[in-house]
Amino acid sequence: MKKLLATTLLASITALSGCQVFRVYNIDLPQGTPIDAQMASELKVGMTANQVLYLVGSPAIRDTLNPNRWDYLYDYTAGTDGRRKGMKNIKNASQHMSVYFENGRVVRIEGRDSLPSKKQQ
Repeated sequence: MKKLLATTLLASITALSGCQVFRVYNIDLPQGTPIDAQMASELKVGMTANQVLYLVGSPAIRDTLNPNRWDYLYDYTAGTDGRRKGMKNIKNASQHMSVYFENGRVVRIEGRDSLPSKKQQ
């Protein structure tokens, strides 16, 4: 009897291990600053660094060897909730924007074309 119960229990656990109910919860993993094309279009040549910070937030990368360049990158890995909502992964810094400064003012903005028309999240 004990052998039958153990076998039945083992078979049940094995059969149910593939069910969605028993999967581990994964968190959504956003990395960087989510920026959309509308936010980027508000940036203008001649703005100060504080104005840029106010409009789009802190950059993901402020290089100490090149302090006149701010890089905004965004990657997103959908976890359990993100997959349920149908959110897509954004990988390899496919959404990026670089802002260049001279004398504390914006002189050039690159990468606006890689940004989505609206925020993903």
